[in-house]
Amino acid sequence: MNAPTTITNLTLEPTRQHLRRLGLYGLLAQAETLLNEPWLARVLEIEDSERARRSLKRRLDNARLGAFKPITDFDWAWPTKCDRSLIEELFSLGFVGEAANVVLFGLNGLGKTMLLKNLTHQALLHGHSARFTLASDMLHELAAQDSTLALARRLRRYTSPTILAIDEVGYLSYDARYADLLFEVVTRRYQQPRPIL
Repeated sequence: MNAPTTITNLTLEPTRQHLRRLGLYGLLAQAETLLNEPWLARVLEIEDSERARRSLKRRLDNARLGAFKPITDFDWAWPTKCDRSLIEELFSLGFVGEAANVVLFGLNGLGKTMLLKNLTHQALLHGHSARFTLASDMLHELAAQDSTLALARRLRRYTSPTILAIDEVGYLSYDARYADLLFEVVTRRYQQPRPIL
C-alpha cells in the first residue's frame, strides 16, 4: 500500500479535488479562502493517512487470514521442486490485473498455505480486497443457506473481493450440491473477472 503523499505548495483545483475525494465538503466550500492556511496541507495528510490505515484494517479483517508465518520464514530448500522465481513473480501481483487464477499443488507440509496467505496479504497491502477460506468452510456455509436470497448474499462474500484464496480444495470429495456451489463461485468470479488462488 502506498504511503500518503506529503502535500506541499497547494494549488486550488487539485486541493478542491482532494477535499471532494475525502468528502470534506465544509473545507471544500472554503477552499479558496483556506488555500494559504499553513495547517491545511497537514490536515489533508492526516486524513489521507487515517483513511489508509482504516482501509487496510478493514481489508485485513474481512480477509480472515488469521495467523501465518511471513514469507521470509519460507524454507526455499524444501520442497526441492519449488520454483522460487515463479513464486517471487506471483508476489508482483501481475496475476491480479490479468485476472489469472493461481493453483499451488503438492503434498502436505510443503508450505502451500503459507504461500497462499502471504500472497493474499501482499495483495491486501497493495490496496486489493481479499477473502481467505478453507474450501470445506466456504461450501458448508453456502450449503447452509435456506433461501435463494440468503445464498445470493452469502455468495457475494466469495465473489466480490478482488482475490479469493481457497485452501485445501483437493482434500475432500464433494457431493453434487457442493460441486455445484463451487462451480457457481468459480463461474461468478470468472465473469467479473477476478482471480482465485
